[in-house]
This record gives sequence, structure tokens and C-alpha cells, in this order.
Amino acid sequence: MKTMQGPALFLAQFAGDEAPFDTLDHIAEWAAGHGYRGVQIPSGDTRLFDLDTAAESPAYCDDIRATLDRHGLVVTDLSAHLQGKLVAVHPAYDALVDAFAPAAVRGQPAERQAWAERQIEAAARASAHLGLRTLPAFSGALAWPYLYPFPQRPPGLIEAAFDELGRRWRPLLDICDRHGVDVCFELHPGEDLFDGATFERFLAAVDDHPRANLLYDPSHMLLQQMDYLGFIDRYHDRIRAFHVKDAEFRPSASQGVYGGYAGWVERAGRFRSLGDGQIDFGAIFSKLAQYDYDGWAVLEWECALKHPEDGAAEGVDFIRRHLIRVADRAFDDFAGAALTDAQRHELLGLGI
Repeated sequence: MKTMQGPALFLAQFAGDEAPFDTLDHIAEWAAGHGYRGVQIPSGDTRLFDLDTAAESPAYCDDIRATLDRHGLVVTDLSAHLQGKLVAVHPAYDALVDAFAPAAVRGQPAERQAWAERQIEAAARASAHLGLRTLPAFSGALAWPYLYPFPQRPPGLIEAAFDELGRRWRPLLDICDRHGVDVCFELHPGEDLFDGATFERFLAAVDDHPRANLLYDPSHMLLQQMDYLGFIDRYHDRIRAFHVKDAEFRPSASQGVYGGYAGWVERAGRFRSLGDGQIDFGAIFSKLAQYDYDGWAVLEWECALKHPEDGAAEGVDFIRRHLIRVADRAFDDFAGAALTDAQRHELLGLGI
């Protein structure tokens, strides 16, 4: 059996223009001060990381590791969530996602997509330079506006969307394979990969590509009212990354999973800081240990109510309490007995 690593912190929600969140060195010192052992770096945030340089320069990546090492930290993986989202964008969302791309390609969907694909390739190369084997990302979405089947969807519409999604991602998965990196798709509403069924559609579209894997985040499953524990049983062989994020779902007479267009504070389903929601993390950590998950437990702070710095301070101890140092022997070994073949046959009532 294998032991999970942690606690680690996803830096995306903490990076900012003011110290201690303005540089990798500063934010690393802050995270280490709380007791984190690893950080997941958003690869597109140039305040913390220069992806283009990292893709071309092993020396720059050595400097990144040295910066973290000074604070007793390691990089768990690079996040390419926003670049992945731009691999496939339905026109209805063009204006909303343009800010995820540099100014030079905004308002130009084809150029923006090409830029995003180059970014995924750069992230794979940079990951290899850093000695990383996982690349968390979003899938992008072409079919999401047609989530609800009314008006009736024309036959073949969803199939065409997933065929195209597979066509766009297949060469990127091949590139990641050459660099020894797994793309870990975070199943997330707003993406075409948002649950197990859509992930299976995608796997079929990419011929079960071995580099198409999963970032497990139970918060998105709770808010969809999925069986987030059964999900581990079913898909554990594809789970390569883990966001530790809590959520709560409290439906009312006026609101359910769709949220009534309410803001996050007023929604029936809300993200919460660790321990403030409804997710059974004891069972999750146990199941991941059962299936030999030896990757990182990474806090992603998102909460409709609590301050992020409080969420980070509380989250490190929460994760540490849930980490399971797996046993190196069976608990009942003390009562075991070694038998000869003759004794085993005798116990079974068999002649020798």
C-alpha cells in the first residue's frame, strides 16, 4: 500500500499584487509558515511563474525548485486549467473567457485556441523539466449550452461535440505522453467533462488514451448530487490528482441544483472551507488509501463565506489530520501461523 502526500496548497486563489502573495518566493514563505509541504502553481500567472521560459529552460526550472526548497516546499504540479478551457470554447462564452488569454489573441477564437494548445504543450515540457508527472486542466466545452435536453437536442449533436473535443485533445495527449505527463481533467460544471459519464464519452473519443486522467474534486460532485465515494471505486485507476475542497448542498422549496441564478452566498449549493461543508473526507482519504493513491492532497480554497487566509490556515491541519500513513503489515499478523502443506491439507480434510 502507498501513502498520500500532503498537505499542499493550490496558489491560484491566493496570488495577488501585494506581498506576501506577489511573488513565488513570498507566497512560498507564507505557505510554508502555515505548514504546507507542497504548492500547485497556476502556470499562467506570470507573477509566480513564467511558463514559456520554463518550457525552454531547465535552468529556470532548477531555480524554481531552489526557491521552493529554501522554504521546505516542492512543486506538486503545474495547473493548466484556464489554458485547457480555451482549447474548446462555445461561441456563447467567447467574451467571457477572452480575459483568460493574452490581449494579442482576444476576439480571435481560432488564434486563441492555437495559443491555448501551445500552452498545454509548453506546460508538458515545463512539467518534465520540473520532474512532474501530472498536469491538472479543464477540458473546455462545446456542448455545455445544451446541457438540459429541452428544446430537444438534434440527434448526433452531443456525439459531434465529443468527437471534436477528442480531435482537439488527442494530439495534446500524445505530446504529454512523449513528456511522461498525465493530463488530469478536473470534472467541473461549465466544461464538457463534468461527471463520470462525460469523462467516459471523452475516453471513447480518444481511444482510452493512457494520458487522459482525472483530478478528483468531490465538491463538484456533491453539488451535482453524485456519489463521490462510489466515483473513487469506479474511476480510481484514472485518478492522478486530488483537490481537497468542501461544499454543502441545502435545497429549499425555491431552489435546487441549478441555483435560481443566485450568487454564491444565496445558492443551495455552495463551496465551503474545509470542515465547514458536508463532504465525508474521512471516507475519501480511506478510499484513496485503499486504492494506493500516492499523489498529493492539495487544498483548493473556495468558500462563499470564510476569508481565504483563514481557510488556508485551517486547511493545513485539516488535511494533516486526514492523511493516512498506511500500514506496512496486516493488523492480525500477530495471530498468524505458518503451516506446512501437510497441515493445510489436514485443515481442509484432504488426503495427502
